[in-house]
Amino acid sequence: MSWLDSHARRKFSLGEIASPAEPEINLIPFIDVLLVVLIFLMISTTFTRFQELAITLPTANGSESQAEVKQIHIAVSRDGRFAVNGKVADRSQLSALLNQLSNQSGSSKDAPNAMQVNIDADARAPHQAVMSALEAARDANLSNIVFSSQTKK
Repeated sequence: MSWLDSHARRKFSLGEIASPAEPEINLIPFIDVLLVVLIFLMISTTFTRFQELAITLPTANGSESQAEVKQIHIAVSRDGRFAVNGKVADRSQLSALLNQLSNQSGSSKDAPNAMQVNIDADARAPHQAVMSALEAARDANLSNIVFSSQTKK
């Protein structure tokens, strides 16, 4: 029994050094962190679809209108100059020309709202020049305004 007594004393005594325990890798916190990262990536990738606007343009299946609409063409060049129906004009002349054209159509049977203002602006035209054309049309009481665009070939 002496061997048993000495072994028991060595194991439970405070003075002797115990052998170090084997380190264990705890996988539960690691799995928790990975699940949080996975959930974050799943949520953040679903929002990328909403960064674009999916627009379906309306279509019309009615017949073309029989009444011919009078048009005023305003061209805005890339350096901000204007041309009304092919005549070059500056900003101060633009309002006067549109007033004159709307008064000419007002004397006929068409109302001023039946006139269509077609703004053809260069892709690199300054925004202020296009806004000036819109203001001139508003000053002439022309509310039927259309912007022209070109399709890519």
